[in-house]
Amino acid sequence: MYKVSVLLIVAISLSAANPVQAEERKLGVTLDFTYMSKWLTRGVEGYGQQGAIFETINLDLWGTGFGTAVSHQEATAGGWVAKERFSYDVYYRNSLFNNEAYQTDYKIRWRYKNYSRLRRTKKNAQEWKADFSWPKILPIKNLTPYYTVYYECAAGRNYDNRDIAGWLHIFGLGYDLNMPKFPKPIHLSADAAYRDGLGGKKYDREWSYATFGISTQFKITDNICFVPELYQQLTMDPSVARRDITYCILTMRYKF
Repeated sequence: MYKVSVLLIVAISLSAANPVQAEERKLGVTLDFTYMSKWLTRGVEGYGQQGAIFETINLDLWGTGFGTAVSHQEATAGGWVAKERFSYDVYYRNSLFNNEAYQTDYKIRWRYKNYSRLRRTKKNAQEWKADFSWPKILPIKNLTPYYTVYYECAAGRNYDNRDIAGWLHIFGLGYDLNMPKFPKPIHLSADAAYRDGLGGKKYDREWSYATFGISTQFKITDNICFVPELYQQLTMDPSVARRDITYCILTMRYKF
């Protein structure tokens, strides 16, 4: 409840600070229901051979760039009750140097991870994530380089998971392929991840994995869309995974 209260306070404060914007723009609400055939968390099979279900409520705060989200996740089969989790997000997105070749789109997010089946000091953690992309920097249309950085640590002092603190860096390219018979472009992606201490000493500090993906979006109604995604992970570090992994993500999204 403390985390939910924080999100509500942030939302109310932003509304009060931007009364004109709040009147002119609507609060955006999006509900996501996602199935993953495998839950890959920074290259690691989080639920072993099992898939995962995610339910998410996302609030876009009146087009200010600020937003919040609450999500719940669990495995598709038993045996992973201890890893059932709620996540609470606060984020901000915007662009720098608009209309320049070096235009930079970015999103910065803070997340609190709450493992509700365990005592608070067992696994609860907080995570910072920053996404950057440069849609105009390359001469090839629709080809966009991107960079993502994670930092994660225990949620408090003297927690059992205090040794997980570290970084993960992802470098990639995305390409939107327009197809005449598809309502939305087919998005192709390829990236590589370097783990720098994230997760503790059981993971090596080196290039961990590469991921190749394909996804698109189908409009069902004005408010509902279906997003299928397919990925192939090529594992480079056995401390993360001992084999290459193919997995899919299927999302139904309802936007108010």
